[in-house]
Amino acid sequence: MDIDTVEDQDIARIARDTRIVAMVGLSPNEVRPSWGVARYLQSQGIRVIPVNPGHAGGTILGETVHATLADIPADAGVQMVDVFRRSDAVGAIVDQALAHLPDLRVIWTQLGVRDDTAAARARAAGVTVVQDRCPKIEFPRFL
Repeated sequence: MDIDTVEDQDIARIARDTRIVAMVGLSPNEVRPSWGVARYLQSQGIRVIPVNPGHAGGTILGETVHATLADIPADAGVQMVDVFRRSDAVGAIVDQALAHLPDLRVIWTQLGVRDDTAAARARAAGVTVVQDRCPKIEFPRFL
């Protein structure tokens, strides 16, 4: 089985099963790609918890913004972390997600974002990793 087939199977499962996403780098600006992706996920019945230190304590798309993943209550049930940050920030985000999100199943990095070393750490912890993809583009193929 080739890597694209395996990744498509993972994406199909993620699209079907994910109900709570923490989005790191979610912007309150409606013209930013992160806002559009978050709004799309919400339209599919997925709760999106914003993580953006510059807007912590405020709200984006009706949800309270947290400064870090560690600030999200452990019982929030975050299943997926969607990363809208540069590749050099991914390692610390993955480490924080693994340490503080007990229901974590997926690390997803957006288009142009990847860190293979951090992805290997997440996979070693049993977490599915999808890199350099966008759920707004990928999910409609499977929903």
